[in-house]
Amino acid sequence: MAFADPRDGDIEDDASSTSRHSLLAHAGTMLLDTSLPKLAIALVQALVVPGLVLGAAPVVALWFLQQVWWRLPGEANAAWLSVFLAVDAWLVWRFGPRLFRMVERAFWSLNAGLVQPLFMAVREAVRQLLERRLARREAGAEALAKRRVTAGLVAGGLIAAVGALTAYAVGPLPRWFSPVLGVEDLPLFLRDALANGVWAVSAYLAVAAPAWSLGEAIAGSPRDLPPAPEGEAEWRVAHLSDIHLVGEEYGFRLECGRDGPRGNWRFEAALRALEEADARARLDLVLITGDVTDAGRNAEFIAFADAMRAHPSLAARTLILPGNHDLNIVDRASPARLELPTSPGPWIRRLRMLAATAALQGGRVRVMAPGRRAVGPTLDEFLAQDGRSASMAAFLDDGRVPRGQPRPRDVWEACFPMVVPPASPDGCGVLLLDSNALTHFSFTNALGILAAAEWHAAEHAMAEWPRARWLVCLHHHLVEYPKAGVKLADRIATALTNGHWVIARLRRQAARLVVLHGHRHTDWTGEVGGVRILSAPSPVMGDADLASPRYFWIQRFARGEGDALAVLAAERIDVACQPGAPAAE
Repeated sequence: MAFADPRDGDIEDDASSTSRHSLLAHAGTMLLDTSLPKLAIALVQALVVPGLVLGAAPVVALWFLQQVWWRLPGEANAAWLSVFLAVDAWLVWRFGPRLFRMVERAFWSLNAGLVQPLFMAVREAVRQLLERRLARREAGAEALAKRRVTAGLVAGGLIAAVGALTAYAVGPLPRWFSPVLGVEDLPLFLRDALANGVWAVSAYLAVAAPAWSLGEAIAGSPRDLPPAPEGEAEWRVAHLSDIHLVGEEYGFRLECGRDGPRGNWRFEAALRALEEADARARLDLVLITGDVTDAGRNAEFIAFADAMRAHPSLAARTLILPGNHDLNIVDRASPARLELPTSPGPWIRRLRMLAATAALQGGRVRVMAPGRRAVGPTLDEFLAQDGRSASMAAFLDDGRVPRGQPRPRDVWEACFPMVVPPASPDGCGVLLLDSNALTHFSFTNALGILAAAEWHAAEHAMAEWPRARWLVCLHHHLVEYPKAGVKLADRIATALTNGHWVIARLRRQAARLVVLHGHRHTDWTGEVGGVRILSAPSPVMGDADLASPRYFWIQRFARGEGDALAVLAAERIDVACQPGAPAAE
């Protein structure tokens, strides 16, 4: 007799599951299974090289002044000086921006690879420790908020102390001068450059960590919103997130392994439920806030396209944006896999996501014009200009960019924010943001950060319609929910690292916008500092019980007083639990 059903999966399907394995177990697996030479090369490329670039910049600049500029002859040499200045100006014009971006990206590479994960890990560990130790003494939302603010300040102080001590140990000041750069002087130069890089990052950490903690404290504590009122909705938005499509009928998913549904039938059930809801009252928008796929593979994007093709009416009103599973998963079957910072992998996954986005909504969303101060062409028009589509297709084909053609990084960054302008001056527009950090390691794949340049561009877009309301959509949550007992593995590096800064910017026009996000697989309706936040549950991911009910919400909005966007009572849509089963009660 058969003793197992292969459709149920087995322990091999749970290799990357965070519901079956602890964070410590995954760390042990990575240490045992990771290629040590590759790990060493990756650390050199991700940390040492950016540190050298960052630390060498002031040394090279001052060496140039010392050895070249200050040695120009001083007698009647105005012509030589003019020629020198002209050549120097040309070099700065031609190569200066590229060199500046190199140094800037080196800094942010260190920031994303070391500083932010460290801050998030220490902060959440301290928070959870305080929550467990002090929960019995004082219960309730106010006490929880107080503990989290305290934990953030403590974590910021601890990291600042470590950063300050490290900066003092390698300093106490950076090394500005280095001897003439001969071959025999190279070891000393590299030592000084690396010391400068360590000093810069440590000094930045000593200042930034308490600043982030203070910023979070000032931003305010997250609070649940009271039940929204009933009323006549002007805009009905079905908000889904984290559908984690796989490319096989009985494929496993990275986080839940064999637990939860097999394949993608729950998403198909959600689409059928949407069709029924749309027949009752027309939907204006179907929004999927990231993690469209489980690992950003071609087969998964094909599954998404096939599912949407079966519902053309919904597809014409659906918008998607990228999540960390779409962009940052190296191998969903092996958490020990990593890729080198020079690997084309992260950009291949981003271009897959961009291609799927363009196929679905390329004619309905706009990108910012050059200069990033005004809304520009549609996504389709932008990709068709200046050979971008051909260049990106060539990169997907062989992992290289043809000489002189647009680079994947530049194209990707120029596509966000994506903007759906309001239909009328006082209508409701949509902003689609990319909140994913560029990572190469399994443990940091969920890291989120919203680039300042991207949000400034979004503010310029909103300024073009000053009377309009806006749905601000991203994948990561701005703050950790006001709920105790969340596992540490679920909290490290999941909330937006610079969420407090984003909240401070959103607060300036909080009345006319609402933030919608996913990432946490659960729903929450709340506010921080007056900024209203709506989180979407996953209609697909579930626990080990295949019959566990899943659902999502149709959010309902209306015009409020003045230019305000009013949030009305949402409509819950239940999703069938198993193939052939009715929707959950």
